[in-house]
Amino acid sequence: MSDRVYNVLFLCTGNTARSILAESILRKDDRRHFRAFSAGSQPKGTVNPFAIKVLNSLDYPTDDLRSKSWEEFAGPGAPVMDFVFTVCDNAAGEACPIWPGQPMTAHWGIEDPAAVEGTDIEKEAAFVAAFRYLKNRIDTFTSLPLASIDRLSLGTRLRDIGRGEGATTLRPDVA
Repeated sequence: MSDRVYNVLFLCTGNTARSILAESILRKDDRRHFRAFSAGSQPKGTVNPFAIKVLNSLDYPTDDLRSKSWEEFAGPGAPVMDFVFTVCDNAAGEACPIWPGQPMTAHWGIEDPAAVEGTDIEKEAAFVAAFRYLKNRIDTFTSLPLASIDRLSLGTRLRDIGRGEGATTLRPDVA
């Protein structure tokens, strides 16, 4: 891989769980080649405590994680994104801002662990599963030969990653 550092934005609606997990995973697992960010179309303003608990238990960074609007990354002065991944079906179906720099995009939807009802153990288990699905996708992504692959092939591979284990199925009206 080249010495270039790529900016990656993970999007979800509330920016409380899945996108937060993905940001932390990429931050730790390959910070030499990637800068990770997360945001939401309708941020809730808080990070789900189970996301923090799972990340801490697996020794992933939680400092500076916060629920924020995707507008922070669409305006002047924002880092130019190389990749934008939606990790929830709602965000994939929303009209996103125009991202400066024409980043590569793909949908990597998984079930929302924050929507799980039940005991704390069941909720935590849902977050652990979401973490595992996202980590597998991010590991596959970071192993791609980004400097030597053409844009069309890269787009295909990014979409294929989103079809891996745990993938949600988009409704026909959500593209």
